[in-house]
Amino acid sequence: MTRVSLFLIAVPFALAAQQPAGDGARPIPLDEAVRLAQRNNPAAVTARNALRTTSAAVRSAYGQYLPSLSANGSGSRQGGETFFQGKLVPYSGVPWSYSRGLSTNLELFDGGRRWYNLKSAQANVDAADASETSQLYNVALQVKQQYFAVLAARESESAARRQLEQAAEQLKSSTAKVHAGAATKSDSLRSAIQVGNARLALLTAQNNLRVANAALSRLIGSTDVVTATPADTAEMGRIVLDSAALNALAMQGPTVRSAEAALVSAQAARRASRTPYLPTVSSSYSLSGNNTAETFDFGSGRIPKQTSFRLTLSWTLFNNFTREENLMRSTVAEDNAMAALRDAKLAQQQSLVQYFGAFRTAEQRVAIQLATVDAAEEDLRVQQQRYALGASVLLDLLTSQTTLDQARAALIQARYDARIAKAQVEALIGRDLK
Repeated sequence: MTRVSLFLIAVPFALAAQQPAGDGARPIPLDEAVRLAQRNNPAAVTARNALRTTSAAVRSAYGQYLPSLSANGSGSRQGGETFFQGKLVPYSGVPWSYSRGLSTNLELFDGGRRWYNLKSAQANVDAADASETSQLYNVALQVKQQYFAVLAARESESAARRQLEQAAEQLKSSTAKVHAGAATKSDSLRSAIQVGNARLALLTAQNNLRVANAALSRLIGSTDVVTATPADTAEMGRIVLDSAALNALAMQGPTVRSAEAALVSAQAARRASRTPYLPTVSSSYSLSGNNTAETFDFGSGRIPKQTSFRLTLSWTLFNNFTREENLMRSTVAEDNAMAALRDAKLAQQQSLVQYFGAFRTAEQRVAIQLATVDAAEEDLRVQQQRYALGASVLLDLLTSQTTLDQARAALIQARYDARIAKAQVEALIGRDLK
């Protein structure tokens, strides 16, 4: 009995030494964690910058309707010697010469190419905007998954503490019965094993909580270790909308909107690929002048001016089938975009059925497991009383204890699954479900 006695002495000290694994971590609400991750996550930053790039492309497409403008100026000095009648003579001309110029060009007709390019660029902005929304909710999903992992680890730690407390009390009871001769030594040894298993479960849960806190801190870009707020531990969330309303939202989700914008862009690109078959009309205007001077004054004196205005019509009759190739490529791209849009809508329907079904199933599992935990706790209480009175053996008590531990673990997993399924539905439709 020496080892059992030493174990009994060590248990209270072990219980006192065990501190919550989340101590030292800064609690953070879920909304703030999502906001920080959406601001700092590299994927979110990339999506945000893609939107900036496509917006710049729209501005450039509008600029194609404006005339180009350029200015130039130069100054040069001549000197030295030159040959005159076979002899070297000093240069006798005016040393400095200057020129100035201003020119502008404007394409008057291009068959609609600029218009279709503008429409394609605007559609790309819509696609980038939808992609950014999708990426932001994907980041939110990652944060929620890790945040809920913290909550699950904290629940597991709490369950392991209760398991350890019950195992320690059972060890005291069985040891007392052994000393009284009402039980065998095997009872105290089995109780000691239960205490050891409970301590291992507590250590595992605490380590899982530390790991989950570290992963959450990385996701939100925090140099300090953060953790989920205790108030969120029992919160599971609900979905009040029915499947029909969710399906309507899913058809307007960021994935579908991005595919629709990609199709619009492909259609505009196909129309633009037809414009090379039409002639183009462009105009140009230039203003220039030249003068000379004895000294360096960059032509500050009077400069004779020359102007020029030109209208140009150009029509490519044959370019080695390049137009045909481009038209074929754009047509194929449009067909691919249509297929991608159709598949995106079907994928939304499939994912919604999967995630919404998982949430409803997890909700029922939570309700069932809550009742199971209550029943298991009552069963354990009865078995403890029966064992204390000698009406049952330790095996019955340990079986009840194991059943309670399993029911608690199943309840924690059911809550986690429900939270994850709800977050997946939110990422799918691109909005929060309060």
